[in-house]
Amino acid sequence: MKKKIGILTSGGDCPGLNAAIAAVVSHATLTYNWEVWGIPYATQGLLERKAIALNLHGLDLHGIDPLLSIGGTILGSINKGDTLAHSKEIIASYEALDLDALIAIGGDGSLTILRELAKQGDWNLVAIPKTIDNDVAFTERAIGFDTAVNTVMDALNRLTYTAASHDRVMVVEVMGRTAGHLALHSGIAGGADIILIPEIPYSIAKICQKITELRDKWGQKFALIVVAEGAKTEEGKISCYRDSRGEVRMRGIGQYITEQIPACTNNQLETRLTILGHVQRGGLPSAWDRTIAAAFGKAAIDSIALEQYDRMVAWQNGEVVSVPLPLVLSQSPFLVNPNNFLIKTARSLGIYVGEE
Repeated sequence: MKKKIGILTSGGDCPGLNAAIAAVVSHATLTYNWEVWGIPYATQGLLERKAIALNLHGLDLHGIDPLLSIGGTILGSINKGDTLAHSKEIIASYEALDLDALIAIGGDGSLTILRELAKQGDWNLVAIPKTIDNDVAFTERAIGFDTAVNTVMDALNRLTYTAASHDRVMVVEVMGRTAGHLALHSGIAGGADIILIPEIPYSIAKICQKITELRDKWGQKFALIVVAEGAKTEEGKISCYRDSRGEVRMRGIGQYITEQIPACTNNQLETRLTILGHVQRGGLPSAWDRTIAAAFGKAAIDSIALEQYDRMVAWQNGEVVSVPLPLVLSQSPFLVNPNNFLIKTARSLGIYVGEE
């Protein structure tokens, strides 16, 4: 039977979302002859009963697929508001739009909300993981993570030269919420001397000891520190602030580290702070993010064809698998294991990543 599939992107944007949308449309259209309708601005679009017909001819230009290389999401996205307060209206919209299934591309937060709506409304839901934090459980990679790692790595490469030119300690605060995957991967790839993540306590004294060792033992007069936004102070507190909407946001740990280093070295070290912020979400998707987005999009459509719902497609051991969505959400956010191979690798390279 010909199906009408809805697709939406929810939560923070990231590179690779459009590539996933294009893959869904291509596979659904060419393989199954189904209709695909894009829901603008996620649950807000559902609430307003808005849907845009997506087809191959509308997504390409003389055979060229622009979505493959465009960052962000053509459908728009939201990551605020009390969605569940409007659950009855949103659930009714799924029926009003006459959808046979819904593909939701999101992180653990937005997928939790959408799964609750699907449960209440008896929707046929299939999820695709995306987040630059890479903290969705049961998938080795989520859409957007690889590009974000490359973006941070590029920033670290640039900052290394100015740090070396002025004999400075550069502190770079990166995203990640309560997980340190982005800081750990980009820190190793970008040549950081110190990586601080939420999962591992650290000592300011040992940070200063590491910087002193670089100077006295190896003649390196600068240092590069990568700190995840969710890393705690030495006393175990999370740095955050309240934005103009009254929502609590993580920020400030980079400033804390920047101020502590001179204090414990008799002001002999000059420090500078760089907060990369939303630049980490932008840019063109990397080859890997385009590839995994295509694989996820194809697998999501196949899951609908097999009538396997309330599941999330995931990348495991070099292939796409299907995982029960409740299981994924129960184990998310997925944090860095302090004893994993990358932590051991970083330490073997002489990088300080906190207490052992």
